[in-house]
Formats: sequence, structure tokens, C-alpha cells
Amino acid sequence: MQPLSTAGGKASSGRIRIATARACAALALAAAASALAADYPARPIRLLVPFAPGGGADTLARIVTPKLTEGMGQPWVVDNRSGASGNIAAETVARSAPDGYTVLMGFSTVLTVNPTLYKLGFDPSRDLQPVTLLATAQYLLVVHPSVPATTVQELIALARQKPASLNYASAGTGSPLHLAGELLQRRAGIRMVHIPYKGGGPAAAAVLAGESQVIFGSVPASMPHVKSGKLRALATSGLKRLKVAPELTTLAEAGFPGFDVTAWYAFLVPARTPQAIVTRVREEAGRALERSDVQQVMTGQGLEAETSTPQALGERIASERATWAEVIRAAGIKAND
Repeated sequence: MQPLSTAGGKASSGRIRIATARACAALALAAAASALAADYPARPIRLLVPFAPGGGADTLARIVTPKLTEGMGQPWVVDNRSGASGNIAAETVARSAPDGYTVLMGFSTVLTVNPTLYKLGFDPSRDLQPVTLLATAQYLLVVHPSVPATTVQELIALARQKPASLNYASAGTGSPLHLAGELLQRRAGIRMVHIPYKGGGPAAAAVLAGESQVIFGSVPASMPHVKSGKLRALATSGLKRLKVAPELTTLAEAGFPGFDVTAWYAFLVPARTPQAIVTRVREEAGRALERSDVQQVMTGQGLEAETSTPQALGERIASERATWAEVIRAAGIKAND
């Protein structure tokens, strides 16, 4: 009878000790996460907004944070971290402790366009945890009154008849206004000249002055000029008609099925944030958005309240990221345009 080998026994014992240590560490982390979630929130929560005060993300943040403060018993502090097309705020949150005290007011292009346009120092799909959708916002396809088109089809016919004769303004390369114009050109087989401006305000001013003739403008900024006759609205950019302008057709109804350029806002937290905290933030956000006074203010800002599960938000981000990556590559869009 051969003696038993001690080497195999030692190796097996070592593996057992490693597995035991890992299991203990996992249990300790789970216990810590459970304790953290049970006490949450115990101090103020910082909401990072990726743009300067006054824009849509900042406006929505200041509408919902008082209600979240009321519901959660701790202040929600708005922290505007503008710069790098929203990447600074997103990376700050991605690198923060996963404890629920640092939340990102995510904007659609920051999460679906920037990963293709920029070399990021983080991976949004890996380093950020979706919590819930908060609101959506459509755009209006508007033209200067000098443009001899009163419908989408008339605009398309004009652009086909005279390629590159129309300028379309945007808030900058990679902005929703830019990408909406590129998508329309691809779907309609037309060619317009993109003129990027430093923000939506200057872009709208350029169209009002006739410097550019076409723009996908925000509802709050465009509607007063449409009503006064200084601009002409042809269609909306989403899949359903606007509540504030139900007479306007959608681009999908005007001959481009599935056309949908809808900006959206959402909450995201660092990856590995305990699920109980994610659930708490999502539920409190949902309660805030159900309030009639909140919805009334949002409607006036061209925003429509809409919530989601974390999974649905993650799927939306992935789907739109693939769509815009294709448009960006096909159009040859570069971040420094």
C-alpha cells in the first residue's frame, strides 16, 4: 500500500482556507452594506448636475430636490459640475463611494453619445448604476419664416432641390440638436449644413436672425417665438404628440416611422451601491414626480415626468448608445468639430 501524498492535502487545505476567507469577506461586505442601507440617509445627499445653472438638468434638479429632501429627511444639495460635455460630473460620481450620498442627474447624451465621441476615464456601463428615469423632453423642428415650407415634406423637398442651401443650427457638436439634424438627413436623404453654436441660446438666436434657417429647438425656448410668428414649427421629435401643442405632427407621423429624438434625465449612482439604497432613491423619486404641483411646473418647462426600473433604464442607455454610435460614425462627427 502506497503512503498518502501530503502535497495534495496541503494544496486542498490551502484552497479551503482561501475560499473560507473570501466567503467571510463577502459576508462582512454584505453585513456592512445592510447596515449602511438601514441607516440611509444619515447625512445630506449630493446631486451632481453635469451642466451650469439655468439649463434643463439644473431646472429639473431644483424642482425635485425639495420634495426628496422632504421625503427622505435629509437635504439634497445640488452641485453643478459643468465641463467636458457633462463628463466631469459623470466621472466624479462613477469614482465616488457607493454609499448613496453621491447621485448623478444623468442626461441622455452624457450617457449615450459621449462614450463614442470622447475618450473617457471611466466606463458608464460598468461604473454607474441606473436608478430611474425622471423626465423626458421633446424638441420642435422649426424654421425661419423666410423658408418656403409649412410642412415637413415641403422642407424635405426644398432641401433635395437645393442641397446644402439650408443651414441648421445646434447647441454644439454631439448635442441632441446636432444629432437630431443628422438623423433627419440620414432618414430623408438630404444634405444641410451644420452650424454649431456655443449653447442652445445662441443657436436659437441665430435662427431668429435668419443666420441659420433650421433648428431642433427646445419647447420652452421655441414655443413663444412660434406663437409670435417669429419661427414656424413643422413637427415634434418624439413618438407621441406634445401635450402643450397637440396640433403639431410628429416626424414619425410625417413619413419617418420610428423617428425619435427625445432627451431624458435620470438618476444614477456609483456601481456596487447597495440595492436597498437604489430602491429607496427610486421610490422617493417616483413619489416626488407623482405630485401634481411638480408635474405642473415640469410641464411649463417642456418636461414630462416618466419613471422606470433600473433595468429598463440600463436597456435604454445601451440601445440609444448603439443608435448614436452608428449615426456618429456614418456622419464622421468628431468631438472637436
